[in-house]
Amino acid sequence: MREYRIKKGHNQDIEALINKFFGAKGNITAGIKFEVEGIGKIDMKQEKNFLLVDIEPPKKVCGDYSIIKKWNDFLFEATGMTTKERKKEFGKIEKNKTYFFTFFQSKKSFVFLYQ
Repeated sequence: MREYRIKKGHNQDIEALINKFFGAKGNITAGIKFEVEGIGKIDMKQEKNFLLVDIEPPKKVCGDYSIIKKWNDFLFEATGMTTKERKKEFGKIEKNKTYFFTFFQSKKSFVFLYQ
């Protein structure tokens, strides 16, 4: 699941955008499920200033790159951030996460902490 932060002061009607780009209707706060050719099954929900998106890839791969452009245009209008800004935002999120890895080796447990 990906979390897309919505830019401060950017107030778009995401339900209208979903209908405009993908032809799906529903309540974004309760969660919308729809399918897009080339992207797959999309489960989308808005919580405060975040857009939560879960995508299940399609079984059949489509070679049409206009779908990616359409998806990026939707995300730009929904979040107010360009692809470059969203990539930078994901980098910040990854740096703030703490990862724990446990390795077991001959009755000893080693825990490595990455920040």
